[in-house]
Amino acid sequence: MSIQREKRLAAEAAAQLVEDGMIVGLGTGSTVAYLLPALAERGLDLRCVATSPATEHTARELGIDVESFRGANAVTHLDITIDGADQVAPSGWLVKGGGGAHTREKAVAAAADRFVVIVSSNKLVDRLTPPVPLELLEFGLAATLERLEAVRLRNVPLSPEGGVIADYTGAFDDPEELAMRLSSTVGVLEHGLFPPTLVSDVIVARGEQVERIPVTRSDASARRRGPTAPYPSSSDR
Repeated sequence: MSIQREKRLAAEAAAQLVEDGMIVGLGTGSTVAYLLPALAERGLDLRCVATSPATEHTARELGIDVESFRGANAVTHLDITIDGADQVAPSGWLVKGGGGAHTREKAVAAAADRFVVIVSSNKLVDRLTPPVPLELLEFGLAATLERLEAVRLRNVPLSPEGGVIADYTGAFDDPEELAMRLSSTVGVLEHGLFPPTLVSDVIVARGEQVERIPVTRSDASARRRGPTAPYPSSSDR
């Protein structure tokens, strides 16, 4: 079973969670690339928010309605966000941002009543390891790099928000501790550590089997949405 096949299966399963009339957050990356056509094929009436120009472009080409998430007049919350991950730990902590879109991805995940992570089996790890993606303020960049010490700049364009994309390369044992340190470092706009409190479900494909792993989500949006809906069985799909 190829990893690409697993990505497709996980994405197609997640597409079945989307219902007509929903406001949907669309992630970025190779697994989301399988989600977009699966959503388009269902022909639902959706309003979508994209986390990257690449996702927005592909979604529009497939006939999916994408609206802006910028400014004070944008939609304030989404029904569901579906996105991939680079690493998923048993605790529910994620590393995201291999594609450099983690700032937007985190904003869209936080705005959703339900954040569903779709991965192939190789993304499940015993513990998170570096690198951890970063988005850094270009102003004062040299001083920020000195404060962080273990960081590597990527040779890529600035983010849509004008941030410098980099990776934290230092070893760490506790993702929560590192997340707090990075968040409190002046010049760090965002990092790619996503806490379990953001995550509702992880959908993982292992060979031909697709599993749903529920993750405890204790924030206000989780309480608002109520109990997690059941994962659709193969007969439902």
